[in-house]
Amino acid sequence: MQYHSGRLLDHVHLQVRDLAASKRFYRAVLQVLGRELTAEGPDYFWADELFVSTTTGQHSHVHLAFQTGDPDLPRRFQQAGLAAGGQAAGQDDSGPRLKSATLLRDPDGNYIEAVFHSGQHTASACLMDSPAPFSVCE
Repeated sequence: MQYHSGRLLDHVHLQVRDLAASKRFYRAVLQVLGRELTAEGPDYFWADELFVSTTTGQHSHVHLAFQTGDPDLPRRFQQAGLAAGGQAAGQDDSGPRLKSATLLRDPDGNYIEAVFHSGQHTASACLMDSPAPFSVCE
């Protein structure tokens, strides 16, 4: 496992009712973004900082927005998500520099979005083999 230092979030944990449906959905939309599942087990899977597991109680209700480096990716993201069991949830035009974004609902009703900003710069990250208390990455 690789740890990424210099990011705001360590991970986001979604709790879902139907792991197979969620895995199918997230595998499809993440693949459009050039990402694969990092690991999976009988009651969980994860990809980078996104951890998804089954729940016996209340499932999550969140809004996740994934960055894209290509203005065409939000459209392809939406197509893959719809084909994998997601539902269309409209366009997001709330950001001042927002160039292209699409909203989906995953199988549990979470808002999932792919976003491309005009003038977007990809943040660099530090890759490490173990967690560190603090690091500045450029």
